[in-house]
Amino acid sequence: MPRRRHIDRSRSAVLAVLAAGGLAWALVASGPAAAAEVPVAPGAETLLRAIAAAAPGDVLKLGPGSYGGGVTIDRTLTLLGHPEARIDARGKGSVITVSAPDVVLRGLTLVNSGVSLEREDSGVFVDREGDRVLIEGNRLEGNLIGVFLKGPEAARVRGNRIVGRGDLRMNERGNGVQLWNTPGSVVEGNDLHLGRDGIFVTTSKQNVFRNNRFRDLRFAVHYMYTNDSEVSGNVSRGNHVGYAIMFSHRLQVRDNVSEGDRDHGLLFNYANASRIEDNLVRGGAEKCVFIYNANKNAFRGNRFEGCGIGIHFTAGSERNEISGNAFIDNRTQVKYVGSREIEWSAGRRGNYWSDNPAFDLDADGIADRPYRPNGLVDQIVWRQPLAKLLLNSPALEVLRWAQSEFPTLRPGGVTDSAPLMRPPVAAPARGG
Repeated sequence: MPRRRHIDRSRSAVLAVLAAGGLAWALVASGPAAAAEVPVAPGAETLLRAIAAAAPGDVLKLGPGSYGGGVTIDRTLTLLGHPEARIDARGKGSVITVSAPDVVLRGLTLVNSGVSLEREDSGVFVDREGDRVLIEGNRLEGNLIGVFLKGPEAARVRGNRIVGRGDLRMNERGNGVQLWNTPGSVVEGNDLHLGRDGIFVTTSKQNVFRNNRFRDLRFAVHYMYTNDSEVSGNVSRGNHVGYAIMFSHRLQVRDNVSEGDRDHGLLFNYANASRIEDNLVRGGAEKCVFIYNANKNAFRGNRFEGCGIGIHFTAGSERNEISGNAFIDNRTQVKYVGSREIEWSAGRRGNYWSDNPAFDLDADGIADRPYRPNGLVDQIVWRQPLAKLLLNSPALEVLRWAQSEFPTLRPGGVTDSAPLMRPPVAAPARGG
C-alpha cells in the first residue's frame, strides 16, 4: 500500500506539471496583447506623451493639426499621419529620432529640423537600434538632412517627398537621404529636391537605390566606400552631377537617366569590378561619362548623347570592357590622353558612333573598317589648348593627311575594331 500511494502521488505531480505547462504554452501561443490604435490630438507635447504611454506594437494615429517635434521613438511603434498632420521641430535638433526596431512612419509631414551638420539634425534620424525601420509616404520639408540612417540594418525609405534647405549655400545644406553603415537598406521611389546630395552613402554594403527622382542638387547619387550594391531606375535632372561612384566595388548601375545635368552624367573614381548597363545620359553635360582610375568595369548598352565629351577616359583605368554602347552627337566622342592601345569591342561587337562614315558591304551590322575616335591633332589640342586656334590651319590639315596615309604615325589610343552600324535600342524608356 505505501508503494501504491507513492506512485499515485508521483502521477499527480506529473499531471500538475503538464497542466501548468499547457497553460504556459497557451499563454505563449496567444502572443502579446493585441496592438492598440491610439488617437493623438495635436499639441506641443501630445506626441511626446503618447509615445511615453504606448505599449510596443501600438499604432499612434495623428489627426490634423500641428505637433511638437524633437521626439524619440524608443519602442516598436507605428505613427500614421492625417494628410494635414504636421510635426514641427521649430529649428531644434531632429524632428523624429528612431531608436527601436520595426518602427513605421507613414503619411507624416516633418518640418523645421535644426541646422547643425555637426549634430546631424534631420527630419528623421535613425540610429543603430532602428533595424527594419519603414519610412514611407511622408513629406519632409525644410530639414537640414531629410533622412539619416546611421547604423540600422535593412531599413526602408520609400515613396517620400524630400525638399531640402534651398535658402542655404549648397555646402551648408544636408543630404536628402544619408546612409552610414546600414547594410541591406533600400531607398526607392522617392522625390528629392534641393539639398546638397540626393542620396549620399558611405561605408556600407548591399544597399539598393532605385526608381528615385532627383533635381536641383550637387550629386543625385553619391557613393563612397560602399560595395555589392545596386543603383537602378533613377532619374537625375538639372543637377551638377548625376551619379558619382567613388571608392566602391562590385556595383550594378543600370537603367538610370541623367538629363540636363551640368558637369557629368556618370562619374567613376576608383570604382572597380562593376557593371554599368543600359543607362541614358543626354542633354548637354560637359562629359557624359568620366572614368578616372576605375578598373575591370563593364560598360554595356548605354546611350551617351549630346555632351561636350562623350567619354573622358584617363590613363590609369585598365581592363574595362566598353561595348554595345551608343555615342551620339557629342562634340568630342572620346577624350583619351595616353599612349597605350585600347580596344573597345568585345566578342566582335563594338559601339555605335554617330560620326563614323562607315560602310557595311556584307550587311552584318558591323562596319567594314575599325573606328578610331582620336588622332594626332586631338592629342596636340588636349595637351596644348591654345592649338585650337590652328585647327583649320594648313599645318594641321597636312598632319591629318599624313596620319591617314601612314597609319604608323597614329599615336596610342582607342580603337573600336567592330563598330556598329546602328545604335542599340535605347535602354531606359523613362528618359523619354
